[in-house]
Amino acid sequence: MNLNVDELERYKRQMMMEGWGEEVQEKLKASTVFIAGAGGLGSPVSIYLAVAGVGKIRICDFDSPDWSNLNRQILHDPTRIGINKALSAKITLERLNADIEVIAFTDTIAAENVDALVGESAVIMDCMDNFPTRYVLNESAMRKGIPLVFGSIWAMEGQLSFIHPPETPCLKCLFPESPPKEVFPVLGATPGVIGSLQAMEALKYLTGIGKPIKGKLLVWNGANTEFRTYKTYKNPECDACGGK
Repeated sequence: MNLNVDELERYKRQMMMEGWGEEVQEKLKASTVFIAGAGGLGSPVSIYLAVAGVGKIRICDFDSPDWSNLNRQILHDPTRIGINKALSAKITLERLNADIEVIAFTDTIAAENVDALVGESAVIMDCMDNFPTRYVLNESAMRKGIPLVFGSIWAMEGQLSFIHPPETPCLKCLFPESPPKEVFPVLGATPGVIGSLQAMEALKYLTGIGKPIKGKLLVWNGANTEFRTYKTYKNPECDACGGK
């Protein structure tokens, strides 16, 4: 896909990076990404993928924003309350970059529809807030042979991993059981940090520049600005991947 005049100017600074150039930018323009969730994590993930020039973004969320979302869900504003989050995301992202295509899905992600929602995407961005849906995404990623970029947040803490079996453990190897569902505290800057890192992981994978955080779990403590990285291991008794 050739870049137009506006795109050449828009992406000029990132194309200055070693190994990037027009060819890599055109590769990014030809890429498709699936973003599960248009909330706290989905906001920075989708915004930074959109402005970087990912050509097609498929974004899914069944919910609509309310006032309690607006401290962190920067895709939305008070005028969007009551509008579906995926549709609101499409408005925001297409305003940020008119040269990309944004496809909004208002469905609840489930085992029955996940493969169709992901479609031809090259990577799944896990921006969910519950593990049952994360496990559904994990299964779809394994069936399609594509990576899943996991991000999670709580208060001023976050986690990140690039999951791509059989090169890495699957999500259920890392988290065998779903934690209880709860309304948890969160500072808006926390998903800003983790979501930006998720977008970076996707861009590294799509462009082939840099090394995704495969086989590792990054844990960030924002209260003391501490990053720690832990090696992850396959669970031979994993009921999702069987440790393979």
